[in-house]
Amino acid sequence: MQPDKKFPDLRIKALISVGKHPGSGRARRAETDARAVEMGLKLAPKGLEVLHAGNPEEDSLRAYAGMGLQKLRIIAQGDNADAVPALSQYLRGETPDIVLTGVRAESGESSGMVPYLLGEALGWPVVTRLAEIVAIENGQAEVLQALPRGQRRSLKVPLPFVASVDMAAEAPRQSAFGPASRAELAAVNAQAEVTDAVKAGWSEAPARKRPKRLKVVKAKTAADRFKAATAKSSGDGGKVLRDQPATEMAQAVFDLLLEEGVIR
Repeated sequence: MQPDKKFPDLRIKALISVGKHPGSGRARRAETDARAVEMGLKLAPKGLEVLHAGNPEEDSLRAYAGMGLQKLRIIAQGDNADAVPALSQYLRGETPDIVLTGVRAESGESSGMVPYLLGEALGWPVVTRLAEIVAIENGQAEVLQALPRGQRRSLKVPLPFVASVDMAAEAPRQSAFGPASRAELAAVNAQAEVTDAVKAGWSEAPARKRPKRLKVVKAKTAADRFKAATAKSSGDGGKVLRDQPATEMAQAVFDLLLEEGVIR
């Protein structure tokens, strides 16, 4: 996509969520959601609407407005409400050409299922891991999908469609305090607020420290792999169990994991 290539008639909805800093845990703009907003601003700055379903009093949402937006649309609903029914009903009435989301939220369930559920509810195709929209013509978009190791896959998808924006997309611009504080947070009540009964029964707690992994020999060449395979073990307390009862062999494995600190 050329930096100056815009589509003035294109209607884009960018869905945003409340991000969470991985170190401090404070609320912020989510990385991939901000990239979705950046992509929308580059493609159709006048045809872009940024949309959030949740608490309209969340101040961290203004970080998105600081990217140069004059208004954010908030579908007001409770913390335990399912965002998909409210979003899908709103999008049916708006009929956008493209709906951009992040790959997954940084807080809450963080399942990454919202674009898929929206695509199913609206009956639209879903493009995952979007890196760039190259061209749009004749009701069809040519896009680049991000693959592992920096590879790209070229796809053609008919409008309208839902796309989740990958970290490989263009980095979002810096958020400015002035535009963020002046932006309007236009809240509307959700017409279809559906309580997520499963989520309502959950309790959230800080994640526990991951268990320590066993030491794995990393060999890059065939000679290194052969050396690692034939090297004498440095441990002197091991033993070989062969043709023993299953309970005795399982207990030996369990004792080793305890000794190595993998489990506690």
